[in-house]
Amino acid sequence: MSILRNRRLLAGASALAALIVAVAGYRHFTSNEAPPHLTASVERADLEDAVLAVGTLYAHRQVDVGAQVSGQLKSLKVQLGDPVREGQVLAEIDPTLLEHALGQAQAAARSLLAQRAATDARLRQAALALERERQLWAREATSREALERAEAQWQVERADLSELDARCNGARIEVDKARANAGYTRIVAPMSGHVVAIVTRQGQTVIAEQQAPVILKLADLDTMTVKAQVSEADVLRVEPGERVHFTVLGDPDTRYEGTVRAIEPAPQDFAEPSPTGGGGSSAGGSSRGGAAVFYNALFEVPNPEHRLRISMTAQVSIVQGAAKGTLVVPASALGAKGADGAVAVRVLTGDGRVDTRQVRIGMNNQVKAQVLEGLSEGERVIVGQAPADDTAGHAGEEG
Repeated sequence: MSILRNRRLLAGASALAALIVAVAGYRHFTSNEAPPHLTASVERADLEDAVLAVGTLYAHRQVDVGAQVSGQLKSLKVQLGDPVREGQVLAEIDPTLLEHALGQAQAAARSLLAQRAATDARLRQAALALERERQLWAREATSREALERAEAQWQVERADLSELDARCNGARIEVDKARANAGYTRIVAPMSGHVVAIVTRQGQTVIAEQQAPVILKLADLDTMTVKAQVSEADVLRVEPGERVHFTVLGDPDTRYEGTVRAIEPAPQDFAEPSPTGGGGSSAGGSSRGGAAVFYNALFEVPNPEHRLRISMTAQVSIVQGAAKGTLVVPASALGAKGADGAVAVRVLTGDGRVDTRQVRIGMNNQVKAQVLEGLSEGERVIVGQAPADDTAGHAGEEG
């Protein structure tokens, strides 16, 4: 009797275990019939494909104003930020020594002119003496030696006059040079613009024998040049004439626009001396060591209010293409590309099924992609798989 009861208990326990397994399996398989997906809607939006770069602002025209003569900077007539006009006096170097040098050159020139006048008089006298000797020689009233001596004296005086003419010309050149040097003590603006840097202060002594020392820097801030650093991976996509826009860090809500003027043919640090002393740039040689290479794309932008300043950082977009109100999907929804160029995209249908479509894609900026054919507005495309611990209620709603 006890054996029969044990068998019944064992059979009941086995049946209960089988029921539990069956219920668990049913719940497992039924809950995973439609696994949760992350989806996004096919929508209309403005799309732009652009090469992104970081740029630096420069004045379109900038010049270093230097001193051509040595001396003490006697006065500085402008301050940092002042507007100046072309030809305006900016500074003055003490002219005392240079004015004395001009006076000495003028005195030397006057001395040579006096010597020339005396030599010219002797030449005329020698010419008269030679003429008398020739007349006497014609009447056989003088000796050949006297005639030859008169001719030689005339030639000597004529040669001396030619030498003095040359020396007088040299003296005039020295006077002009000394006058110019004296004039260089007044430093004038070579262009209109603003004083953007003062390098030499009033009272300092400048030495101009080896190179022209910089007194100050002028820049025309009405137009700014942007040098956008384009990576070597993108530079082949950029062409002169393409539209470009940028913002600056201090005013991200204002967008400035321009047109690419040129792309520099060599990397931005190509002109820097090579660390090996070979005369070329380290970026242009085999010693680059895998460092990133950037090329400057140049464009100008008006700056009438002078809000843009030198050395500001610009977040630049060089536009490769744009479309208004086009169908777009997230780039993460794109699958493998087929031989005919179509891209596989998984679509979540209204009844919960997953349908794979072959879609024609246009622009793709790696965030959004333009849909040319194969999808309709409002359809939902799968962009990823939801985490396993998400409930069914979270499935399917991204973007």
